[in-house]
Amino acid sequence: MNTDNLIALRSKRVWMTPDSCNLEDFKKLIDRKSEAADYPFASSIEKNVPIYDSAAISKIAVNHEGRKAVMAEWAEVFLTGPGIVVLKNALHDMAALDQMSAHFDAIIAEQHASNSGAGDHFAKPGANDRIWNVLEKIALRDPACFARYYSNDMIAMVSEAWLGTGYQIMAQVNVVNPGGEAQSVHRDYHMGFQNAAEISTFPAHAHLLSPVLTLQGAVAHVDMPIETGPTLYMPFSQSFAPGYFAWRKPEFKEYFNANYTQLPLSKGDMAFFNPALFHAAGHNKSKTVRRMGNLLQVSSAYGRAMESMDRARMSARLYPVLAQLGLNERTAHNAIAACAEGYAFPTNLDRDPPIGGLAPETQAALMRRALKENWPAAKFETALAEQAKRRLT
Repeated sequence: MNTDNLIALRSKRVWMTPDSCNLEDFKKLIDRKSEAADYPFASSIEKNVPIYDSAAISKIAVNHEGRKAVMAEWAEVFLTGPGIVVLKNALHDMAALDQMSAHFDAIIAEQHASNSGAGDHFAKPGANDRIWNVLEKIALRDPACFARYYSNDMIAMVSEAWLGTGYQIMAQVNVVNPGGEAQSVHRDYHMGFQNAAEISTFPAHAHLLSPVLTLQGAVAHVDMPIETGPTLYMPFSQSFAPGYFAWRKPEFKEYFNANYTQLPLSKGDMAFFNPALFHAAGHNKSKTVRRMGNLLQVSSAYGRAMESMDRARMSARLYPVLAQLGLNERTAHNAIAACAEGYAFPTNLDRDPPIGGLAPETQAALMRRALKENWPAAKFETALAEQAKRRLT
């Protein structure tokens, strides 16, 4: 093979761009059907989605072998199958669910009273009510309710199926009010919360890695018939390698809007899906139903560095030296990358909301901005401390 061709082809394989997306390739990839024979633990297949009866699954999973077999099936659904499972009657402790809903309503009322409610990443402000970090808020507010709700075995099994043990649960409540419009189609955390320029700096294998670091889920806190706008999704779309670029492109959005799948949920049902699945919350066309879902985001234990460091303290010490050394922009950025926190999460989205994008400013971005604008060291240290405080719970 010509060396120049090898270099060009390899670069194209490893560094995907928006131009890597071809709608016809996408259509061919998702033109599949979920076969009942492939998912023997499912009670039915509806619109390509395996539906599981949680009571039946609990009986199968009563021993180690049965539990592992069910989790193996779910893992393959998420990885190579349609990408989504629905667990019927998964949260059967309705008293705990209702008590949790009451807490959600109370917190939303408190947010309205203090004018502190937050919007959504992918919907217009005011279309819904959002509670960030509701997991911690409920654990502190009512630990008994927390224990009853999160002792649920379906949540544990599906999380372990995709992520293994040691996973970390996060939760954000989303209430789509009557008339609330649909979200725009998207993929989720991690790469779904970065713009196209940012994700183009990650090689192709990192695009494939991102979905296996988290699992997305939702617990239905009310009955969600189609008119209330339960989640829109596109089975098998998680398999499209350049999909973190694709969902942003107009032709892919149009195709999604014309061909999405949607299933109703009943109170206590759960849906879990690969975060790379193309999806969006639907339009609540009802006149009276506040569509309340507890959105679960479960993260892999492996998404952590080995050592803990005080990067704010390191950055404060490094900043005045960078200003003195006279490094060019590129080499200064290299030093910043070795020192400062280059990722926006985890953070406190109540105090540190994304402004002008899908994620808040990172510590590294703050440092680069300060260096570019020639801030005095004292100003940078103050901004650094304020940023660190916003990230705390």
